[in-house]
Parts: sequence; C-alpha cells; structure tokens
Amino acid sequence: MEGIDFSILEHSFPARMAAYNLKARKVAIVFGNTIHLYGATTKEFLENTAWVKHELCHIRQYKQYGFWGFIARYLFESLRSGYYNNRFEVEARAAEHL
Repeated sequence: MEGIDFSILEHSFPARMAAYNLKARKVAIVFGNTIHLYGATTKEFLENTAWVKHELCHIRQYKQYGFWGFIARYLFESLRSGYYNNRFEVEARAAEHL
C-alpha cells in the first residue's frame, strides 16, 4: 500500500493495553513499521481505508524522526496536548481523508 513496507501483528499485547487505556474495542498502534492490532483482524483493518491511511501516516512519522525520536516526540506531545490534540494524531487524522 502506497509503497510503504509494513507488517501487521494481530492480538498484540501493546495494542490490547492501548485499547484498555482508550476504552476502545478495536485498536491499532504502530511501532516502527509494524501495525499492532487488537480487536480487529488484518482483513477487517485493511478493508477500512481511512484506518489504514491513519496508521501508514504514523509509519511515515517513524521514518521521518527515527524510532526513538518519534517515540520521544509523540510522548512529549501527548503530555503537552493530550492524545486528541497531539500533532502526530492530528496529522494522521488528516491523512485519513487524502
């Protein structure tokens, strides 16, 4: 998809923890170029174009800043602005409509 190399891991523990924290039934969370899923199958995820675009945006962000650089920036943004207003989430939500 879009020439971005990525893998998908279903039933992921980190995604499960994110689902718990976000109080969500279905979650995808990206680490590097791996999309971790909880509560959704790979098929279900790939059929949701907006969701895929959102997570691919996060993969591009990792490539831009490097693994630890992105993690540090993302955590700082979350502490400063909260999850919803985190600039990386704002950018990923905008990518859903491209």
